[in-house]
Amino acid sequence: MKTVLLTVVLGVAVQAMAQGAAQPAQGQPAQGQAAQPAQGQQSQAPVIKDPAEYNAYVSAVQQKDNAGKISGLEAFLTQYPNSVMKNQALEILMGAYQQQANSTADPTQRRALIQKTMDTAAKLVTADACNVRALALLAYFDRVLAQGGDPNAKQLLADGKKYGQQGLDCLPKVTDQELLKNKAQMEGIFNSAIGIDDLQEKDYAGAIQHLKPAADANPNDFSVVYPLALAYWPDPKTPTTPDNAMNAIWYAARASAVAPPQSQAALEKYARSIYVRYHGGDDGWPDVLAKAKAGTAAPPDLATLIKPAPTPAEQAHNMIMATAPDKMDFATWEFILTNGSQADQDTVWNAIKGKAVQMNGTVISTTPTQFMIAGSSDDIDAKKADITLNFEEKVPVRLIPKDGASFDFQGEPASYTSNPFMMVMDKGQLLRVKSEAPAKKAPVHHKAVQ
Repeated sequence: MKTVLLTVVLGVAVQAMAQGAAQPAQGQPAQGQAAQPAQGQQSQAPVIKDPAEYNAYVSAVQQKDNAGKISGLEAFLTQYPNSVMKNQALEILMGAYQQQANSTADPTQRRALIQKTMDTAAKLVTADACNVRALALLAYFDRVLAQGGDPNAKQLLADGKKYGQQGLDCLPKVTDQELLKNKAQMEGIFNSAIGIDDLQEKDYAGAIQHLKPAADANPNDFSVVYPLALAYWPDPKTPTTPDNAMNAIWYAARASAVAPPQSQAALEKYARSIYVRYHGGDDGWPDVLAKAKAGTAAPPDLATLIKPAPTPAEQAHNMIMATAPDKMDFATWEFILTNGSQADQDTVWNAIKGKAVQMNGTVISTTPTQFMIAGSSDDIDAKKADITLNFEEKVPVRLIPKDGASFDFQGEPASYTSNPFMMVMDKGQLLRVKSEAPAKKAPVHHKAVQ
C-alpha cells in the first residue's frame, strides 16, 4: 500500500503547526495565552483560559516522538472534549498517527495505525467540515483501501467520493500558505477518489472528467492511469467514439509502463489488443508504445499517432489497387461488390461479367437446371448460398451432387445483388477436374468505432 503520497500534504505542514502551537508555553500569563489556529484562517486565535488545560495541551504537542504525542493528545481530548483547541489537537493527532503508519514496517500494525488516522480525520471533518488535510487523507485512503481489495470496498469508494467532492468544494476557500503549496496535489487526490467510484458505478463520463486531470498530473500513478484507460473504453467489444478509443489506447499503454513488474507484460498485451481493434493491425504499435512509455500526459496529436482502421470501402479500394480483378478470387469479388464504392464495384464487375469462371463450391440445394452454391469459406461454414448457377439444359440426376458436397464448376457472371450478396452465373457446367479448395473470404477489419 502506498503511504508516502500524503506525507507531503500532512507531514511538513503538521510538523510546522505543532511547533507553532507549542510556542505559547513561554511567558504564559496566569490565565493562558492564545495558541495558533489549525487552518491559519481564523481572524482571532482561540485562548485556553484554564492553566491545567493549557499545560496538558502544550505538554502533548511538545512530545518529541509520535508515540508520546499520540498518547498525550488522546489523553488531552478525553479530558477536555470541548476544548477550544480541539480541532488543532485532532489535526496534530491525525498527522502523528499518519507519520507513525509511514514509519511502521509491520503490515498489521500499519493497517491499525491507518485506521486510527482515518478515525481521527473523520472526527476532525465532523468538527471542521472544510479541513482539507483531513478530507484529503480520508479520500485517499478510502480509495486505496478499496482498490487494494478491502471487503468493504463499495462503501469505502462511496465515502471516498463524498470526501473528494467535499474537498473540491472547500479548496477555493483555503488561504493558508502551507496548504496552498499542496493545492494541486490535493486536487489530484480528490479527483481520483471521485473518479474511481464513478468508474465502479459505470458512470464513465464522470470517471473520465475526474480521472484525466489526476492521471495527467500523476502519470506514474498506476492506480489512476489504468482505471482511466478502462473508463475510456470499458468494453472493447462494444463500439466507442474515436476520441475515447485513442485515449484508451494511450492510457493503457502508459499503464503498462508504470504497472507493477509482474503485471506489465499482461497490460502491454491488453493495450496492443485494443490498438489492433481500433487500428485494424499492429503496424505502428511499437511507436505508440515507445511514446507512451517515454511520455506523460496524452499528446495533443493522438489522431496522428493512432489512426483508425480503414473502412470496408477503403479496404475494397485498396484491394483493387493491389490486384487486378481477373486475378482475384471469388471471396475478394464478393467483398468489393458488397462493400466497395459504386466506382470500385463497377471496376470489378465490368472485368468479370460474361467471362467464364472456373471454381470450387459447396452445394446448398439443387434443381435439374439450377444449383444454389456457397463459394466463400465463410458462407460455406454458414451453409449460405452466395452463387446461383443456372444450366442451359437439365443436369442428369446421376450427376447432381448431394447437398453439402464440394464440387468443381464453371459459369459466367451475369448479375449480382450486394445485400444480401448473390451472384448469378449463367451457362453452368460441371467440371470433372479436381480443383483447389474453396476461396476464403477476404479478411475484414471491422471498425471498432462508430
